[in-house]
Amino acid sequence: MTKPVGYFTFVLHSHLPYVQGHGGWPHGTDWLYEAACETYLPLLRVFRELADDGVDAKVTVGISPILAEQLADPAFPAGLLEYIEIKLRAARDNRADFARTGRPEMEALAAAWEETYNRARDDFENRWRGTIPAAFAALERAGALEVMTCAATHAYLPLVGRAETINLELRAAAATHRRLFGFPPRGVWLPECAYRPGYDWRYPLAPWSQREPVYRPGLEEHLARIGLKYFIVDTHLLRGGKALGVYAARFDVLRRLYDRMLAQREAEDSAAAPKSTFRPHYVGTADPGVACFVRDPETGLVVWSGESGYPGDGSYLDFHKKHWPGGLRYWRVTAPHTDLGAKEPYHPAKIPGRIAENADHFAALVANHLRETAVPHPILVAPFDAELFGHWWHEGPAWMAAVLRRLAASPDVELMTCGEYLEVYPPDDAVALPEGSWGEGGFHGIWLNPDTEWSWRLIYEIEDRLVAAAVQVRSPLAERILKQALREFMLLAASDWQFLISTWSARDYAEGRLAYHYEAASRLLDLFEIAGDRGALDEAEVNYLAALEAVDRPFADLDPGWFAGP
Repeated sequence: MTKPVGYFTFVLHSHLPYVQGHGGWPHGTDWLYEAACETYLPLLRVFRELADDGVDAKVTVGISPILAEQLADPAFPAGLLEYIEIKLRAARDNRADFARTGRPEMEALAAAWEETYNRARDDFENRWRGTIPAAFAALERAGALEVMTCAATHAYLPLVGRAETINLELRAAAATHRRLFGFPPRGVWLPECAYRPGYDWRYPLAPWSQREPVYRPGLEEHLARIGLKYFIVDTHLLRGGKALGVYAARFDVLRRLYDRMLAQREAEDSAAAPKSTFRPHYVGTADPGVACFVRDPETGLVVWSGESGYPGDGSYLDFHKKHWPGGLRYWRVTAPHTDLGAKEPYHPAKIPGRIAENADHFAALVANHLRETAVPHPILVAPFDAELFGHWWHEGPAWMAAVLRRLAASPDVELMTCGEYLEVYPPDDAVALPEGSWGEGGFHGIWLNPDTEWSWRLIYEIEDRLVAAAVQVRSPLAERILKQALREFMLLAASDWQFLISTWSARDYAEGRLAYHYEAASRLLDLFEIAGDRGALDEAEVNYLAALEAVDRPFADLDPGWFAGP
């Protein structure tokens, strides 16, 4: 059999913050149910149908542990089915209203929404037996895809103050992955694609910044200790990361680090060929080695861009304009920057042709890039947020299916997951990556800026108190309290809150969640001290602990021993 010119995998990062018990609409569990109906269930259907036709998608699917916990929670099925019923009622009401007012085109679109939500309900109840994580696990066992993990609650690892926190996030992630998917993860999507090498680190905020710098290992060393083999980075980290963000500009220690790493890279580039994005590279000196796969920028742009990319095609369903009541969408993009009032009705009959054209273009682009590189056995890695497909871009799952069918039939391209590729073609070099993320400027400014500094002070305060408490567990009650305090701290440390604040997406909600989890962790650590002094809690204190355990309940197997130093 002739070997292909190269290999390809979509890498999908699926993540939502913990919302169960913390609101419904507009911010809360509706996010979870919406993503399940519009992204996770449609993608599962695509992967299953491809496999039934003899096409293994070989997509590398990242599912964050905190998302997996919510999808596997006993309360999830009833909540999802109730959400679906609400959407079905809205579609039926819209259809009746459109019929009554003589709008047959819109009436047909409302009927299509009924079909969409009926299909989602049938898939969830009958095809996947009410459990989405197990559905992904079954596809992995069948060889159709590979599921990778993430830090447990999506904490922004380069900025947390303690190695103990990184250990906790990664060990909880590995344990959750084994419990819910049935096997250990091979790869990890670092939250926000944020990486930090090893160096003498100083806190970025007072009063912690007055402490002496402490050497902190590179993230690859933490990954190696728990058996993770690879992670994903954005292109600029491999190519030198020349874009500087707010964080580097404001803090001299990291500017010096950045300049040193950049000078090192320039010296390497002058003596050797540039590092390729078409192959993985070992990072640092971790033993065993941990590799990074690199985002391909050209194929990313044609999918990500809302203006020049496929989702901006005027025929596709517009995300922003919704019909109330019900929130269903009946209009097409029309053209970039078209005012909502000027959006034209959606025409489903035009969609198959647009998907075919876009899929042909993307498949040809992948094959051409692989042919043009001189790297032996190249792999083109195309990472995206999973929620782009189906949620933000309604036609995205159908487009992905069309692309995968074309690439599977190509003599030049072979579909292969990241983990599979690493086993066949392990790296033959190592790189020293600079610090950075996918964020604006390539650095940490989205997560640490004047609007979010206060959130990091809460995180650093609770970290310090947890470090002191973790060495004083002397009873089952103390361990129970500490476990819940660790859960609240992990939820506090989720990077989602800073992102929502910085982008003004759901600022009030994010600020409220930060305050809630800080107060809960603080109160629990007070109770930890009380339990140590008198050996018991009173009835009100026990009820408070139980109430938190009932609402904030991920990571049932959490072990306080995971909160340990390097």
